[in-house]
Amino acid sequence: MTSEYARYGQDAEVLAAIGAAISTAIGEQRITVRLPRELAAAAVAAWRRDETEPAGAEAGAETPQQWMLRDRAADLALIGLAIDERGRTDGDGSVVTVDLDLDAAGAAVRAARG
Repeated sequence: MTSEYARYGQDAEVLAAIGAAISTAIGEQRITVRLPRELAAAAVAAWRRDETEPAGAEAGAETPQQWMLRDRAADLALIGLAIDERGRTDGDGSVVTVDLDLDAAGAAVRAARG
């Protein structure tokens, strides 16, 4: 392992320790969010989609941009799973409320920020 990757490994350990401190501070591991029905339906559709083709069929064929897109699609599908299992329609049906794991909520916020 090169020195930069050893340093990255140490950075990852510090990040995990920060995550553990935050987790202890916040206690509850879910956040209640309200989503427009259309967004909730799109997330559930991503969860239910049957992906039969393996991504990056050849080793190393996936570019960093492609990996990021696939990773974000996976995050969306997990949000869809949460909506499918725990989502509830509010009032006139235009909003869906769901308790999301902080990881899923954070992934959505990171995607929104670019």
